[in-house]
Amino acid sequence: MISTETVSNYLERLASRAPTPGGGAAAALHAAQGAALVSMVAEFTSGPRYADVQEQAQRIAENAKERMRSALFAAEEDERLFGALSTAYGLPKDTEEQKAERRDAIQHATIEAATPLVSTVNVASAVIELASELLLIGNRSVSSDVAAAAEAARAALGTALVTLEMNIAAIKDETQRAQLTRATTQASQMINQAEEISSAVRSAVSV
Repeated sequence: MISTETVSNYLERLASRAPTPGGGAAAALHAAQGAALVSMVAEFTSGPRYADVQEQAQRIAENAKERMRSALFAAEEDERLFGALSTAYGLPKDTEEQKAERRDAIQHATIEAATPLVSTVNVASAVIELASELLLIGNRSVSSDVAAAAEAARAALGTALVTLEMNIAAIKDETQRAQLTRATTQASQMINQAEEISSAVRSAVSV
């Protein structure tokens, strides 16, 4: 499982010809790293200097850790469900009946495989919101890590966005397409917010 294997083992698997893990899992891990960075900055926002905001910072840290765990779960679900999609593509297609069953299986698996991507969009969006809040109160000595968190979340969103768009193109059910399109719209909006956070930090450093 991604959450318990070594980083090097995960990267070796990602670099291989194996169908999983792939971009969806990578997107979720970007989100997990963003959440971890938010938690780190929030944990450093403590002591007498930050007494007025320490309770708020601790709430941010706890929330970020929860998002980190959610992102790890999404990474593992992406690997599991994309594996099921690969299995569906491997179903026999010798007869018309088999072809129809294969098409239905692929459609179902494609819709299921999009679920972790939507979760990743939600987690990454939450990470960016937490980073925005933390930017106002966080320990200035580690403010660059707030930008790093936003950039990690932006990478998660960008990766999930392109993968979701590919899934949408392959799905025939209009209701499912509409639901996933809402997630892509959210991802695009939050990418812009992530850029604003990073720009704000860079501007403050250059002053």
